[in-house]
Amino acid sequence: MKPLRPLKILHTEAATDFGGQEQYILRLMRELRRQGHNVEALCQPQAILTKVLREEGFTVHTLPMDGFKGMVKGILFTRKLLKAGRFDIVNSHSRRDTLIGASAARLAKVPVIVRTRHLAKKVGSLLSYNILPNRVITPSEYVKQYLIQKGVAAEAIEVVYPSIDAEILDTAPKLNLRAALQLPPESVLVGCVAVLRTEKGHQELIEAMAPLCHRYPDLHLVIVGGGQPNYDQLQAAIHAQKLAEQMHMLGTRTDVPSLLPNFDFFALATHTEASGTAFVEAGAAGLAVVGTHVGGVPEMMQANKSGLLVPLFDIVALREAIETLYRQPELRQQMGQIGRTFCRSDERFTPYAMGQRTITAYSKWLKELQ
Repeated sequence: MKPLRPLKILHTEAATDFGGQEQYILRLMRELRRQGHNVEALCQPQAILTKVLREEGFTVHTLPMDGFKGMVKGILFTRKLLKAGRFDIVNSHSRRDTLIGASAARLAKVPVIVRTRHLAKKVGSLLSYNILPNRVITPSEYVKQYLIQKGVAAEAIEVVYPSIDAEILDTAPKLNLRAALQLPPESVLVGCVAVLRTEKGHQELIEAMAPLCHRYPDLHLVIVGGGQPNYDQLQAAIHAQKLAEQMHMLGTRTDVPSLLPNFDFFALATHTEASGTAFVEAGAAGLAVVGTHVGGVPEMMQANKSGLLVPLFDIVALREAIETLYRQPELRQQMGQIGRTFCRSDERFTPYAMGQRTITAYSKWLKELQ
């Protein structure tokens, strides 16, 4: 369902750092603007997202969102903003900005109030899903079904998958990672790209691969991502296994699109995931993937076609999956080709599809609620 006119949309976000959730908002706002809609944001002054959006030409309103007094002042400020701006949609993305933005939108009588739920963690209260907003967006069917089980009406939820920009992968500068790491050309590189948080499963990945690296001298693990204190802890684990020459920690990198083509396949033993954009980015780069059967990960790949899924915390199964792809280059190449087609051609992961799914939901809800 297409809107009869361009919509005026305000996205709100209380977080000040910049991770997958903020990347989702940025890519969605870009696409909605490209499709002709008026899109603005409400963020905290110190938020990285504020800076990034302004650099791309978006109007960003700023508001401190900490504390009870800040919340009360924020509701009054946002109500005035919404009434003056005559917005059609307010779309919040975190609990704190939902309490402020959705409350203000109720007072300002904004036609449609949406909450996007980005996390796979437990929901404590349904206030920011059932009471303040009218409708909910989730990044995967998994999160949708979880919210339904918690009491959110199924008809009030739409799934909008995260998008990846394949053009960035195709136009990224070439990089010879094997040469940079002083490795032979025939080395087999397993890539892992994720912030160094415990729940991303780097420790389990190292544990699973350690015996394989001792068995196969040409097998290497390349970990891309930053974050203390886990960086030092993982380095210590690698040195304890005497595998510093086969397990490489590159830290935070801004050239991930250039790194991905150097990997032979991708592995991430994540503990929880609302969706798992890293699997889509790896698949779009033509890499077979190994992942854990948790959250929305199975929706980001095709099990046994574009990659292999293993049970959470099953180190043996994870090791076997990695060894299977190591020992069968033709299989990983075949899976990589299937993953490339799935992640690039399937309508769920393109920026256009992300925008269309969102606008279709907005338009349907505008018709239902007006």
